[in-house]
Amino acid sequence: MPTSPTPALARRLGLVDAVAIGLGAMIGAGVFAAFGPAAQAAGPWLLASLAIAAVVAYCNATSSAQLAAVHTAAGGTYAYGRAELGAWWGFAAGWCFLIGKLASCAAMAMTFAAYAAPAGWERPVALLAVAALVGVNLLGVTRTALATKIIVSVALLALAIAVAGGFTAPAAGGAAFAGELPLGSLGLLQAAGLLFFAFAGYARIATMGEEVKDPARTIPHAITIAFVIALVVYAAVGSSLLWALGASGVASSNAPLADAVSAAGWGWAAPVVRIGAAAASLGALLALIAGIGRTGLAMAREHDLPPFLSAVHPRFRVPHRMELAVGVVVIGVVAVADLRGAIGFSSFGVLLYYLIANLSAWRQRREVRRYPRGMQALGVAGCLLLAFTLPWQSVVAGAAVLAVGMAGRVLRLRRERARSGE
Repeated sequence: MPTSPTPALARRLGLVDAVAIGLGAMIGAGVFAAFGPAAQAAGPWLLASLAIAAVVAYCNATSSAQLAAVHTAAGGTYAYGRAELGAWWGFAAGWCFLIGKLASCAAMAMTFAAYAAPAGWERPVALLAVAALVGVNLLGVTRTALATKIIVSVALLALAIAVAGGFTAPAAGGAAFAGELPLGSLGLLQAAGLLFFAFAGYARIATMGEEVKDPARTIPHAITIAFVIALVVYAAVGSSLLWALGASGVASSNAPLADAVSAAGWGWAAPVVRIGAAAASLGALLALIAGIGRTGLAMAREHDLPPFLSAVHPRFRVPHRMELAVGVVVIGVVAVADLRGAIGFSSFGVLLYYLIANLSAWRQRREVRRYPRGMQALGVAGCLLLAFTLPWQSVVAGAAVLAVGMAGRVLRLRRERARSGE
């Protein structure tokens, strides 16, 4: 099926903009949503799980950077998979991205509401946050980048206060890597899979390849810079939480960073941390909506989603119909979902997405290769291992939704062949 003749997106983002959007997607997801569930699985070995997640994520990041330097259209691994492996692989990547990141949007909206809403008002506030940020995205990508820079700055300031406070608290947890794993070695891998949820934000940079200036140079640099900054932040936060609360305290807390500064006697800092958590969650949600919109645009252009979703707004130059559709779906998920289930479901879909990214990078020719094939092989193995050691409910639900998407494409292709034979 030939690509639909739709208007191109405008190249308006520089390196700082791209790094900010990647950080906005990462900072918030890992710091304020994933450490608690991960500590339940890994206990005092939480930082070891973070290291495993970081290795897999770095392999995926380098594959994404290598691919983005060659394939500069919007769509991320959906576009890369189509170009390097074929249409079915591209569809599988795009579908996994959509289902995983729609769940991520719901998780970020619920995290924002948990920190910002009065008791009993969490779900309505989460719904309003989704609607408001869809509106921001509809105003244009430069406004998205500006809003993300502001949000990331607030979040990093709050995190710096939280880390400093955590390290001044009396030691509660002893040394990391001391003590038994609550769920054995499987728990170590489960925690790594849940913490991987925190690193997937660099995909937002790759999916916006059609809007970045000099994408062959900017995107690889932006992915690496955003990843390194996020890793340093996560390591500092994880260490301070273990110091102040211990593994059991992190696992049992709904707001571990606020509890850590309270343990240090920094009562004044708890509201600051809550503001930072709310800002970080909004930043992640804002960048996620933008990234899903661009992947959906690419899929609609190839008729893997309804073609009317491929429209680009003539003034604001954004995929407005796709972003509105994203908002509707996420609002529906927020209305019925729970935070922990959303994180596991999202991790499963995104790990399969990056599995295809690594396979696509493996297939690239030598002259465009930036990283050794061994890194892509490690990325493939790591994605498979972490995906299928997640809680079984997440694996079953993710596999079922993936199967529904693949079956839907089979039916669409059959209908198109039947029409062409008439």
